[in-house]
Amino acid sequence: MQRPQSNSVQHEYPAGPVRTCVGCRRRALIDELLRLVVVDGALVVDERRRLPGRGAWVHRDTGCFTKAERRRAFPRALRAQGPLETGGARHALEQLAEQSEDPGPSRVPVGTRKQVDPS
Repeated sequence: MQRPQSNSVQHEYPAGPVRTCVGCRRRALIDELLRLVVVDGALVVDERRRLPGRGAWVHRDTGCFTKAERRRAFPRALRAQGPLETGGARHALEQLAEQSEDPGPSRVPVGTRKQVDPS
């Protein structure tokens, strides 16, 4: 016999898959995180999330990346033997963070924007 569920207990599920950042250990939607994989002993950013193998997820913040390096979380999460080269991934992460801070001018010409009906 099943118990009736109480209406007072409501679970709020996020809209999409959730992963854990290996740096800060907080859970977030995969759109907020960056996937990293190992290719030939080097840590590589997988922007399209399509590279084969295990992935480690980290926020697009250099602070989380630094925490993960300090805790040696990347080799553990990726089940890699020995140290990993993280310089290329750090450089790519810094570039992505720089792009997100300064989006620059809008690429949509002013005359082609959608018009919203005010009624």
